[in-house]
Amino acid sequence: MKRKELFEFEDFSWFPTHIRVGMTNLILLLHRMIGTTHVLSNLIIDLRNNHDFDTIVDLGSGSGGPMPDVIKDINQNKSKDEFKLILTDLHPNPELVEKINTDNDTSVSYYKNPVNAVNLSEAPNGLKTMIASFHHMKPSIAKKILLSASQSNEPILIYEIAKNNIPFLVWLLLLPISLSILIVMSLVMTPFCKNLTLTQLIFTYLIPIIPLAYAWDGQASLMRTYTFEDLQILLEDVNSSNYKWEINDALKENGKKAGYYLKGYPN
Repeated sequence: MKRKELFEFEDFSWFPTHIRVGMTNLILLLHRMIGTTHVLSNLIIDLRNNHDFDTIVDLGSGSGGPMPDVIKDINQNKSKDEFKLILTDLHPNPELVEKINTDNDTSVSYYKNPVNAVNLSEAPNGLKTMIASFHHMKPSIAKKILLSASQSNEPILIYEIAKNNIPFLVWLLLLPISLSILIVMSLVMTPFCKNLTLTQLIFTYLIPIIPLAYAWDGQASLMRTYTFEDLQILLEDVNSSNYKWEINDALKENGKKAGYYLKGYPN
């Protein structure tokens, strides 16, 4: 496989929550800047044409990600029937679960029980989504997730915002420049983050831990992302005559590429 098993700070259990939230805010802003919301809502509506569902179950949601924006876009602009979004995580944050479940938005809820993506039979029914999180999974785990999706006989949509399309040596040589660009970007982007806190400002401008961690994780995730060929290898032992898989570039409405997707659904 071309994918490299590098580390990301956000994967470590010891990584401070307030730093993780600051990085998540930056990632969410990046999704909005790129236009991920419309890309994902179009992919979901397209999947809906092949398989009937009215509930979307987001896997590895963390603090929410872009999916609440996506469900709002679908319900306001692209569907006559109201879709429901259920956020899930292997280690759900009780405070966040309570906050989202007591919010006025009845279309979004957070599942309070742990959900392991390798055993989707324990998850609520509906379309499963993994947004910019599949690259965190080692090949052995990633294959189990795909197998579990096909065995559950329900659709799944995996989306990655970046593509692993440069040689590893080139990535290494350009790393100092790439990290510098991402650090500067985080400094510029921070004031525009939603739910900006004093803590994020302090650990961005006074003690710049968030920009450094955000820059490294952004570059590491590029090399950790599965290529199309990597995905085909993962699917070798997963393919079933009763389940269809599709890998392709994700496109904006103007035809420009915006990451890629892997979607599966029952025939």
